[in-house]
Amino acid sequence: MTGRDAVLHQAAALCLAYPDAEFHERLPLIEAAAPPELAGFLAYATTTEPRELAAHYVQVFDFKNRHSLYLSWWREGDTRRRGMALVRFKEAYRAHGLEFTGEELPDYLPAVLEFSALAGPELLLEHRGGLELLRLALHEARTPYADVLEAVCASLPGPSPRDRAEALALARSGPPRETVGLEPFALIGEH
Repeated sequence: MTGRDAVLHQAAALCLAYPDAEFHERLPLIEAAAPPELAGFLAYATTTEPRELAAHYVQVFDFKNRHSLYLSWWREGDTRRRGMALVRFKEAYRAHGLEFTGEELPDYLPAVLEFSALAGPELLLEHRGGLELLRLALHEARTPYADVLEAVCASLPGPSPRDRAEALALARSGPPRETVGLEPFALIGEH
C-alpha cells in the first residue's frame, strides 16, 4: 500500500465518522491532507450546515442496514456467525500490536480504515464484497458519502470481477438471516 493510499484511508475514516463538533474542528485538516478523490464529499461537508450534515448522516447510515458501516454485517448479517467475524477483526488488530478499544464494534468501517492506514488493507480486502455493495447502495441513495466509498474501493487492487459479482449477488439476495429457534411457539398456559 502506498503512502497516498494510507492518507486516503485515514481521511476516509474521518469522513465516514459521525459529523459532530470534533469532525467540524478537523475538517480544515482533512481538506488540507485529503487526496483529490475526496474533494466532492469535502465540498459538501464544508458547505452544509452542521445540523443538516448530521441529519443526513443519520438518515443514510443509522436507519437502514442497507448502508451499514459494519463490514461483517454484509457477509454474516444478523447471525451467530457474525460473532466469530468480529473476533477475526480483533485478532487482526492484535497481530499488528493494536488493541481495539473503541465504542464501536471492531468491524466499523472508519475503524477498519484507520487500521488500514497503519497496517495495510488486509481487512478491507477480506471484506471487498461488502465494501463494493455499500458503495453501490450509497450511489443508489445519491449521497455524497458514495464519493468516499468510491475512493476507498478505487484504492484497492482490482477491480476484480469476482468482487463485483459477489457484491451484486449479495445486493440481490441480501445478507443471511438467522432463523434457527425462531419457529412460532405457544405462550405458557396456552393449549
